[in-house]
Amino acid sequence: MKILLLNQFFWPDSAATSQLLTDLARGLKERGHKVSVICADGHYALKNEAGDPDVEVRRVKAVPFVRGKLGRALSYASFFLAAGLFGLFSPRPDLVITLTTPPLLSVIGTLIKSFRGSRHFIWEMDVYPDVAVDLNYIKAAGLLDRVTGIAADYSRRKADGILALGHCMRRRLIGRGIPAEKIHVAENWADGRVIVPTPRPRERSELVLLYSGNLGLAHDVATISAGMKALKEDARFRFVFAGGGPSREQLESWCQTENIRSAEFRRYSQREKLAESLGSGDIGLVTQRESCLGSVVPSKIYGLLAAGRPVLFIGPKDSTVSQIIERFNCGWQVDNGDSAALIELLKSLAVAPAKVWVAGQRARKAFDRHYDLHLGVARICSLIGAQADETTIKEFAFQTTYSYNCERQFQRENL
Repeated sequence: MKILLLNQFFWPDSAATSQLLTDLARGLKERGHKVSVICADGHYALKNEAGDPDVEVRRVKAVPFVRGKLGRALSYASFFLAAGLFGLFSPRPDLVITLTTPPLLSVIGTLIKSFRGSRHFIWEMDVYPDVAVDLNYIKAAGLLDRVTGIAADYSRRKADGILALGHCMRRRLIGRGIPAEKIHVAENWADGRVIVPTPRPRERSELVLLYSGNLGLAHDVATISAGMKALKEDARFRFVFAGGGPSREQLESWCQTENIRSAEFRRYSQREKLAESLGSGDIGLVTQRESCLGSVVPSKIYGLLAAGRPVLFIGPKDSTVSQIIERFNCGWQVDNGDSAALIELLKSLAVAPAKVWVAGQRARKAFDRHYDLHLGVARICSLIGAQADETTIKEFAFQTTYSYNCERQFQRENL
């Protein structure tokens, strides 16, 4: 089968969507498919020169990606136009998979489906325009919200299938009027061969909370900030932030102003060094603003599970991250704004390190059974009609049954 993948970022870029798409491209080729990719010639994050997926890649000219509304818009628009031209006039693919960088990239998939007769799947990394409204980029029910919503939902209804990152995202899409039977849950993954559990340094007495990756506008910073301030004189705790993002810069400045000496800030880690970086923490921190429930699904949890680290999630209880923690008993969830509960939890864990260690063991066990790279890629291959081996089919059937049970439970609790 000839498969065309569209996203602004691809290997060797180390952005999350780039890494996931590269993993999928490699998996599809290993299954005997002819894979081609249309992406931009610029980069979003660090380069990862290792692991060339060895597929056909067309890097189109686009305005380099920069942060800021104008620069982002120009970069998105230029790639959208270039990718549309190449997508429509390249050899006909049997299947097109579009991601959501830039927003409305699915429209190109719809055009290829309409004019070339290809099948089209949308891999929703973020739900647009919802996430832009949730982050106050655009006004709810305003002209831009309505126009982009109509275009996005038209593509969703015309698509052969939609891949959602979690049950919360699936519910968000159903709420937009998208037929439920089109939407399939395909959770993200991490590479369990690259990210392996590492032992905790014996000489360390403090409890280290690690936030790894982009700290952006969709993440709850206020709750962890309140906790850090309350515990800043408690030598039992250390808070490490490895990565970047606009909220990270603000947090670092705030820590300097408030003299939070227990906070440490590091740069992004290359993928091949991620195990060492994630292993430097005792507990992995993941946060999400309540307003972004379903419009985004934090993917940081999968690397932490692979590293054998329990997860502390600050965010809504109905999120996919919270459901994973509850299902496998591999961490803790704290509601947005409940800094008192956060402080109490951390103090209790500081005097019971065995709980942290046991939760970390459960995390890796859950990862090996459900979220390793080969299982995540196989789930998507099954959904889009690519071949899968017998083990993969059994795993996918298990995930489908679990998805159904979770949805029924959510409906019962919200009647």
